[in-house]
Amino acid sequence: MSNKDYDSNNIFAQILRGDLPCKKVYEDKNVLAFYDKYPDAPVHILVIPKSQCVSYDDFILKASAEEIVSFFKTVREITYKYNLEKTGYRLVTNYGKNGEQVVPHFHMHILGGKRLGKHVNS
Repeated sequence: MSNKDYDSNNIFAQILRGDLPCKKVYEDKNVLAFYDKYPDAPVHILVIPKSQCVSYDDFILKASAEEIVSFFKTVREITYKYNLEKTGYRLVTNYGKNGEQVVPHFHMHILGGKRLGKHVNS
């Protein structure tokens, strides 16, 4: 996908611009992580790249190696910051209409802090 497919008015783009507030967990030049406004678990953090990427595929195709490594290392650092590696956690990214992607900006959910229940085919 090209930048022409990116909606610069999506909620995460607005957060990145500072137009909307968020409760930050982490930020660097490539990544922003913040608490989900409507959490599904005691720990529910969203991690987003600062680049204009609609989906996982878009991110992997367009991002530099540095951006990709930074993103996934940030996810890991956050899981350890909240001690989730001790009890377990779930990483979720939705893609497209059938994947129920709501915000058209690539993002990953980190969920933990309780038993999350069985997931489809897990």
